[in-house]
Amino acid sequence: MRDLTHRDNLRSSLAELLATFFFVFVGVGAIGAFNSLGAISGPQILLIGVAHGLAITVGIVVVGRVSGAHINPAVTVAVLLAGRIGLIKSMMYIVAQLGGAALAMVALDGAAYQSDGLGVHSIAGNLSTSNAFVIEVVLTFFLVFTIFATALEKRANALLAPLAIGTVVALGHFMAVPLTGASMNPARSFGPALVHGTWDNQWLYWIAPMVGALLAAVVYIAIFGTAADRSRAGAISLSESEVQKDVD
Repeated sequence: MRDLTHRDNLRSSLAELLATFFFVFVGVGAIGAFNSLGAISGPQILLIGVAHGLAITVGIVVVGRVSGAHINPAVTVAVLLAGRIGLIKSMMYIVAQLGGAALAMVALDGAAYQSDGLGVHSIAGNLSTSNAFVIEVVLTFFLVFTIFATALEKRANALLAPLAIGTVVALGHFMAVPLTGASMNPARSFGPALVHGTWDNQWLYWIAPMVGALLAAVVYIAIFGTAADRSRAGAISLSESEVQKDVD
């Protein structure tokens, strides 16, 4: 109970909720904007990827000092496996991330784009479920591996972490939007599914990112050793003092 009501944990969880809200609101909002103009084609896919990538980059810069800016239950589970966040706090993060995604979709559906199925992830008709699973595992693996290498690694340049992570998110969308929707994030899949009541293959968008994230944590730690914490929750810290330590 002390962990659940601790001021820092509550503040960090609120930061996760706000950052996830922004990520889903902007990412799915971009999809809604292009849907309103007609069928989504190649250029629109690129812009949707950029929207998701920039939204995650902004989220990291804004709340990284407070919560670590996981903005993704799969990331939180990987950081938990690495021993950089406690169990109770990780559970609070995941609840906050799911809540932020759901609230973002409620806002979009009520105030912007009342489009049936907006933002719901689905598997391409010519793609098997097993292949879709592999794609989501691989995309999430490289996303979380990048997070460990740039945000949690003491020897990395913390200033580059938001850009690197946002770029990986954007590239994942460039490649997989037509195939799986490029989730890499159970919260991103959960919000639209909850609001629209569409749960097809929802298990895949939970299990595949979790598997990819855990594999990334295991492989990174096996190759490079335990990821170094940059703040209380494995946070992405951009403070000048820490950058100076890296330089020294």
